[in-house]
Amino acid sequence: MTLQFNKIYALLFITFFTIEILIATFLTHGFLRYTFGDYLVAILLYCFFNSFIKTSSIKIAVGVLICAYTIEFMQFINLLEILKLNNNHLVKLVLGSTFHVSDLIAYTLGIITVLIVENTLKKS
Repeated sequence: MTLQFNKIYALLFITFFTIEILIATFLTHGFLRYTFGDYLVAILLYCFFNSFIKTSSIKIAVGVLICAYTIEFMQFINLLEILKLNNNHLVKLVLGSTFHVSDLIAYTLGIITVLIVENTLKKS
C-alpha cells in the first residue's frame, strides 16, 4: 500500500459527494434519501480512499465496509445519545442516528457494484 494521487478517483469522489449533498439537501425522506444514499456513500468512500491510496481493490472495499458497518453499529448502540450528541444536526447527518439492516445491505451492494465495475474494467 502506497500513497499516490489518482485524478480519476478524485473526480469520481467529487461527483458522488455532490450527488450526496444534493440528496441530503433536497430529499427529506424516501428510498433515494435513505437506501440509495447509503448505496452511493459506499461508492463515494471507495473512490475517496482510491484517490490517494494505491492498493488492491478488495482491500479498500473491505476497509470501506468495515467503516460503514462500524458506523451502523454505533447507531445500533445509540452512541450519539450516550455522548450527548443526539441534538447535533451535523453529527447526525454524517453518522446517522438510526440503525437499519437495510443500510448494511445498501453498503454491501454498493461495494459489490464497485468490485464488479473494477473487475470488468481490468478485463477490458
